[in-house]
Amino acid sequence: MPDTPEEPTQDEELKKLANIATDTHLDKKIRTQAINLLGDMDTHEALEVLLALAGNEKNITEDRELALKRAQGIVKKGR
Repeated sequence: MPDTPEEPTQDEELKKLANIATDTHLDKKIRTQAINLLGDMDTHEALEVLLALAGNEKNITEDRELALKRAQGIVKKGR
């Protein structure tokens, strides 16, 4: 069997995206993309991450609002 790197687990992926979404040293476009990717996951775990991002007052207001909007989208889908 060839040595291939294992794909990251969903937990690892969520943590990476959350870290990107909260890194104010990164460009706004990259943070926005990370939040949108979390919203596209449509899982309960992604919903929890988005709500945590929205509830963290240290995050940029626009990012918090987008995280809340994407979380609402997951809720509306019934996940």
